[in-house]
Amino acid sequence: MDKRSFIKTGIVGIGGLIAAPLIANARITRYLSSDKPGKFKLPDLPYSYDALEPHIDTQTLTIHHSMHHAGYTKRFNAAVKEAGITGKNVSEILKEVSKYPVAVRNNGGGYLNHKMYWKVMSPKGGGKPTGELLEAINNSFDSFENFKNEFTAAAKSKFGSGWAWLIVADGVLKVTSTANQDNPIMDVAEVKGFPILCIDVWEHAYYLKYKNRRADYIEAFWNVINWETVAFKFNKATS
Repeated sequence: MDKRSFIKTGIVGIGGLIAAPLIANARITRYLSSDKPGKFKLPDLPYSYDALEPHIDTQTLTIHHSMHHAGYTKRFNAAVKEAGITGKNVSEILKEVSKYPVAVRNNGGGYLNHKMYWKVMSPKGGGKPTGELLEAINNSFDSFENFKNEFTAAAKSKFGSGWAWLIVADGVLKVTSTANQDNPIMDVAEVKGFPILCIDVWEHAYYLKYKNRRADYIEAFWNVINWETVAFKFNKATS
């Protein structure tokens, strides 16, 4: 069976901060993960599977959450157990992920990245941010449109599978991207920082509806961004 057939049947294989200086490690740990050490659970979506229609279709969201994210969660728990990691939550593990087997990196990233992805989307999303977040975007990118263009370009140009991010790093906002299931909290990340917005550009995030038109999916994503959540994350990163 070829790759497209796997995606269409919904059983594609699920391969899988350091903080900005102004953020204390303990605060980031509490903020990024509410899991008890060693007990990583698939979170419920904060909305129904059909809530993001027509931008993110029901079938994609159902498979993405109940199969892909569930798979990362199961394999992350197994990898943590196999590696003998105890007494650490997911953010603590990923901040020193270079110490651990690749299964911890891939599945831990997939577990945490998706937790954030669901939260930065909303049926009532879209538009643009306001207040201090918008001011910070204007300061860092000159305008919201410039930021939108840069974030879109990072997502469109990521070769193969990966993520695009808006992060707080050294007290300013930056756009970056990571391959596979890496993220900016990892000690292996090229650009490290506190993530406040992300988009998944693995094919399983959009292929059922958009086929190979990643650009259309990225454009649709702007209609579901939960700017209240992004602003909350920004405030946590800068307070």
